[in-house]
Amino acid sequence: MNAKVIWTEGMHFTGTADSGFELPLGAEKEVGGAEDGFRPLELMAISLAGCTAMDVISILKKKQQKVSAFEVEVHSERAPEHPKVFTHSVITYLVTGHGLDEKALQRSIELSATKYCPAQAMLAKVVPIDLCYQIYEGENARERKLVKSGTYVPSEANEEGRP
Repeated sequence: MNAKVIWTEGMHFTGTADSGFELPLGAEKEVGGAEDGFRPLELMAISLAGCTAMDVISILKKKQQKVSAFEVEVHSERAPEHPKVFTHSVITYLVTGHGLDEKALQRSIELSATKYCPAQAMLAKVVPIDLCYQIYEGENARERKLVKSGTYVPSEANEEGRP
């Protein structure tokens, strides 16, 4: 896999990769940016959310779950001093549908965390990641009712004594 960024002006870059798509990167005004693109660490969080989301929705479909809406949120705390790395992340899976099986969702999250998602596998080596979920009954993300929420902790993490 190859990726590159090309400087445009100021603190604005355009990122590209093997897929051929382009992505604007920018910075905050406080550091000379123009607030005109994604911050690099935002892209790491989006990569994490996107990677696990693709795994989980694919597995839920294979398990014949009736999903009508699906979101994955990533909240990452950062160190206050440079290099301001992620110090803790929480991934929350918001799954809406009809008669969703909590065990099927837990297994989907487990498979993503332990087998399929390279973004999560890499980041989990250096950043504690909590995995949470919310199951909703409904047609879409606007018209739904929360029926269950929980936290998934991989069994191997339990053995090591950390979440």
